[in-house]
Amino acid sequence: MDISFSAFIEGIVSSPILCITVLLTLGVIFVNGWTDAPNAIATCVTTRCMGVRNAILMSAAFNFLGVLVMTQINSSVASTISNMVDFGGNAHEALIALCAALLSIVVYSVGASYFGIPTSESHSLIAGLTGAAIAIQNGTAGINMAEWAKVIYGLVLSLVLGFVFGWVICKIVAVICGSMNRRKTNCFFSGAQVFGAAAMSFMHGAQDGQKFIGVLFLGLAFSNGQEDVSGITIPVWLMLLCSVIMAAGTSVGGEKIIKSVGMDMVKLKKYQGFSADLAATACLLISSLFGIPVSTTHTKTSAIMGVGAVKRLSAINLGVVKEMVLTWIFTFPGCGLISFAMAKLFIAIF
Repeated sequence: MDISFSAFIEGIVSSPILCITVLLTLGVIFVNGWTDAPNAIATCVTTRCMGVRNAILMSAAFNFLGVLVMTQINSSVASTISNMVDFGGNAHEALIALCAALLSIVVYSVGASYFGIPTSESHSLIAGLTGAAIAIQNGTAGINMAEWAKVIYGLVLSLVLGFVFGWVICKIVAVICGSMNRRKTNCFFSGAQVFGAAAMSFMHGAQDGQKFIGVLFLGLAFSNGQEDVSGITIPVWLMLLCSVIMAAGTSVGGEKIIKSVGMDMVKLKKYQGFSADLAATACLLISSLFGIPVSTTHTKTSAIMGVGAVKRLSAINLGVVKEMVLTWIFTFPGCGLISFAMAKLFIAIF
């Protein structure tokens, strides 16, 4: 299969379905960088370690590096997404179904926003791919349960492990620094939080960027008549394309999300913000190395709740926990059903 950049451009020009698939994927990547990436720098900004604009630009740069570097070191998350479903032996129908899956994310996100239902692009992507695979295969034969099981692990990791890591790291930091001069420790953690925000941004790119690299890779394979992407190496130009688009999305802003994550859940001090960043980064790194797709938003928010729980359990905002659960309850069946219906419709029309 020719996966050069020139072949990619030729494919877009000659195949309207591939063109739509690419545009939808890049659009979702841009929105992900805009809405999800600010979670990475929320604590750094709200504890006044960095200004909003500088933090956003730093996050954009490290999102770019996260996608580019981590995909070359370990592309298992992209592989998990690519191998999670089987769209069958008809490459043309598979590309149509993939297009339907991506469009379902847009439709579901707009509808969920209208009704006030919290969403996750990561979970919407997984649900959309699954719904389309069921539609094209007329059953669950199109679902790779071994890969799908990693999604379940991801739900546990993003909530439980993020919370536990946040609590443990914050507790250790509090014990070590408890007798130290407060002014000196604040000075240290101001710098440490910048490092933590950069690391968190890097891992956000590594996780979320890889998910959509996997989708674009599938689209390229289908447009070239390939049934799957087994044994094919992800090209560097594809990593660059996804990382640049995500970085561009991050640079747009996200001030409201920064305030919501960094202030509305728990009012953090500098050492707590560093602990939350370190905990979330560690959780994302473990998930990425094992090829487990997780929600970076849920990982960061659960880490913040773990940090807040060190002082008192009442610091945990149960409303945030409720939103996470609602996301899981509505997104998987909701986006999956929309994708199923759209895939059936598109295949019938095209």
